[in-house]
Amino acid sequence: MTAIAKKVCLLGDFGVGKTSLVRRYVEGRFDDRYLSTVGVKISRKEVHRDAHHVQLIVWDVEGNTKFRGIAPAYMQGAAAALIAADATRPDSIAFVLECLPQFLQINPKGTAAIAFNKVDLLPKEAVQRQMAQLLQDLHHPILTVLPTSAKTGLNVETAFAWLAGLAPPPQEF
Repeated sequence: MTAIAKKVCLLGDFGVGKTSLVRRYVEGRFDDRYLSTVGVKISRKEVHRDAHHVQLIVWDVEGNTKFRGIAPAYMQGAAAALIAADATRPDSIAFVLECLPQFLQINPKGTAAIAFNKVDLLPKEAVQRQMAQLLQDLHHPILTVLPTSAKTGLNVETAFAWLAGLAPPPQEF
């Protein structure tokens, strides 16, 4: 069986949980200690679904403001991006609004999804309201916004499986 390699960039402002999402996905664990990524950290995970075999190469890109000028170089050649926002920090959404068009300009055939992370810390109604506002602000009719929680694992596997082309996005929160 031949494996298809796909590069997935994990993008977002600092402290939104990018590294925690990768750790939950690749290692199946959560650690609530804050670990700041310096530059980029690359992780791999092989995914098998039916006759499909995909090796995801996940690039966890630093979210520091000083680093943003270099980040586009790391986006080159990516098949997909998971752009994370922190549900408890509405200011982190500004980075999503900046990053999504940049990723799609660099990778016009790329797929992107928004991980609205840390939803376990807010009431469901507040999350739904914020996600609806985010979709309205993005003006992108086919964009997928997933409520996620690296802590509980909510939609983490689903997000990466969808970006790998192996699963549909969830329909309900």
